[in-house]
Amino acid sequence: MSNKAEPLRSELSVSVMCADPLFVRTDLDMLIHPAVAWFHCDVMDGHFVPNLMLSTEMISALKAAYSVPLDIHLMVEKPEAMLSWFPFGPGDMVSIHYESTPHVPRALDMIRERGAKPALALNPATPLECCRELLADIDALLLMTINPGYAGQRMVTNALDKIARARAMLDERGYNLIPIEVDGNCSLQNIPLMEEAGANIFVAGTSSVFSAEHGIERGLVETVGRLRYKGV
Repeated sequence: MSNKAEPLRSELSVSVMCADPLFVRTDLDMLIHPAVAWFHCDVMDGHFVPNLMLSTEMISALKAAYSVPLDIHLMVEKPEAMLSWFPFGPGDMVSIHYESTPHVPRALDMIRERGAKPALALNPATPLECCRELLADIDALLLMTINPGYAGQRMVTNALDKIARARAMLDERGYNLIPIEVDGNCSLQNIPLMEEAGANIFVAGTSSVFSAEHGIERGLVETVGRLRYKGV
């Protein structure tokens, strides 16, 4: 397999938790766009991260109402015990954290058995070496570029270097088709830098698509305009 492949298509995964809680349907309806490949659903248990987000009922409602694939990000302890709570299947992606369970391969297998794409998430301080033995088990690598739990944080200082090192590791080991998803401060300024470093999927939230300065419609246009390899 050649490691010098064409760049993967760049896509947006819009963060549902950043929508107006009183007008979620209205906000999401404005985000149906070819570059929006995913609805990013953050699930937080108040233990693995210090916040609570999104409910199983909310995610079930999204699954029923939209054809946009779900990008379910489980920021929870022992995710393998909760996978049955969520309505995912073929076309969807589910991320679990390396730090959240001693049974990472089992959890990834459970996701794949249901036809979804298993992804591995790493916190900012978790070294890339932790995922080397799991590359054959995943369809995406999610790198946290903030400390997980809350929107609106600044990107951690080594994020771009870690993205570049992750892309090099994947390519060198023959996994050039595995995309890198980045979650945290994917702003209009940071997205081009993240993409240049090797990221492919951008979790768009309060610093881009849901920017209070621009509004959703203009925020989407501005965000898509920052993608070089959007292919739309």
